[in-house]
Amino acid sequence: MHLNKYAEGSKIFINLKEDELRERNIVSKKEKNLLAVTYFLLKICLFLLAFISLIKIGNITQLRISRLKEIKDSYIYEKDRFKNLTNRLDNLLSHQGQQRFMKDQDQMISHDVMRVIWR
Repeated sequence: MHLNKYAEGSKIFINLKEDELRERNIVSKKEKNLLAVTYFLLKICLFLLAFISLIKIGNITQLRISRLKEIKDSYIYEKDRFKNLTNRLDNLLSHQGQQRFMKDQDQMISHDVMRVIWR
């Protein structure tokens, strides 16, 4: 009889353990689902962050390229201007450059202004 009571008690104990295992299994499934959803949301956030970063990098690159193009155009303009002025200076210092300089000065100075020319 005592064995029968122990056997019945152990069956109840085993049933209790099985119920606890089922509850723990259900809890672990809920935890797994929660972790899966959390990881999925984290992946989405990181993907959005990467996408937005790529868009920003594209805009910044386009801005830098346009600025570099402006600098290049300005450099070419100043280079051409320098060549033109260098040629004018060379012409001024060349043979009979003084007469050319005086002609240029006549064009630059208005007629109603008194001029003094030292010779």
